Amino acid sequence: MERINFLSNTPCGPHTLADQFCNAIGVLQQCAPPASFNNIQTTINKDQPPNPTEEYAQLFAALIARTAKDIDVLIDSLPSEESTAALQAASLYQLEEENHAAAARLEEVVYRGDMLLEKIQSALADIAQSQLKTRSCILTQPLPES
Repeated sequence: MERINFLSNTPCGPHTLADQFCNAIGVLQQCAPPASFNNIQTTINKDQPPNPTEEYAQLFAALIARTAKDIDVLIDSLPSEESTAALQAASLYQLEEENHAAAARLEEVVYRGDMLLEKIQSALADIAQSQLKTRSCILTQPLPES
């Protein structure tokens, strides 16, 4: 068996489905109990523990069903046959306009954020200067006599 990719997190698609079918067949070939053909017996290795073929069958059935469902969702999301080039161009134009409006809003928010940052930095600088002046005044004052 060459590739076992039980729980891959790859995007769904025909390759994923093909991988899952190949893995399922490979595991079944590896783990399935021997069968007799025309009274020809095969030897079973007594040292091998029993294989959980039922668990593998359920796992691969679930993976294959989920991938098939994901492929159906992708197919349903494709543009319909009624969608003409003009409709697609209009949709793209609308998306582009929305993108420009969002970019303008983002630029405004970034500008306001920069202005606020400058005010905060200025206030912090003023606070630091005030603290330095206060400390220098305290250090230069003579100590009261007791």
